[in-house]
Amino acid sequence: MEVTIMFSRKSTRQTLIGLLSAALLLSACNVGATPAPTLDVNAMSTALVGTTVAQLSSQFTQTALAVPTNTTTPVVTQTSASTLAPLPTLDTTAAIPTVSFLNTPVAGFTQISVLPTSAVPATAVVDPCHNSAFEYDVTIPDYETQKAGTDVQKIWAIRNTGTCTWDDGYSLIKIAGSPDIGNGSFKFTKSSDFVAGGQGLNIGIWLDVPCAAGKYEGHWRMLSDSGYYFGTVLSVYLTVTDKC
Repeated sequence: MEVTIMFSRKSTRQTLIGLLSAALLLSACNVGATPAPTLDVNAMSTALVGTTVAQLSSQFTQTALAVPTNTTTPVVTQTSASTLAPLPTLDTTAAIPTVSFLNTPVAGFTQISVLPTSAVPATAVVDPCHNSAFEYDVTIPDYETQKAGTDVQKIWAIRNTGTCTWDDGYSLIKIAGSPDIGNGSFKFTKSSDFVAGGQGLNIGIWLDVPCAAGKYEGHWRMLSDSGYYFGTVLSVYLTVTDKC
């Protein structure tokens, strides 16, 4: 029993001595070896930045060398004020256009006829049924001289340009002019006087030539059977040089 224990202690001592020797041998093998480099992150970043800057600098240098050196700077030309078209000026001395209410056309304005009781209506009522047109003077041309104190007949050639027949109830009535020449009229009362649309006729009225010298005028117009005037105004102008 005692012999076995002693053998075991001896074996353990020898095992420890062997492990210690192996450790010393391994340490001796690594003596003089270069230690593994330590990774420096900041150093790597600095190196990358420097490389990038160098590459960009090289590219900029090449681009600058590629640009032509004889590029001409564009010249801005300035137009002299004397070559410009003059601006329109307002002529304050020009006369203001006068608008006449007696058929004087003015550009840019709608013509309006305002007539006193002695003036002539400028236009006729546009009506497909009722209308008339003056064709010519049969007697007494404008301002023909007449003998004072006589009676004369003025005759016009006119045409029914409407679609309605001028029959009983229609008439030619004085609407303005000198009262000294009378207020003669013509009334359609006989069937022989009726005028269909499109037909023409000679229509006349009697005038009183004044006894005083001067110029006289009168104006007549057709009156429908419904009581309104239509068609062209028929006018007469007299000249009297003597006296009664």
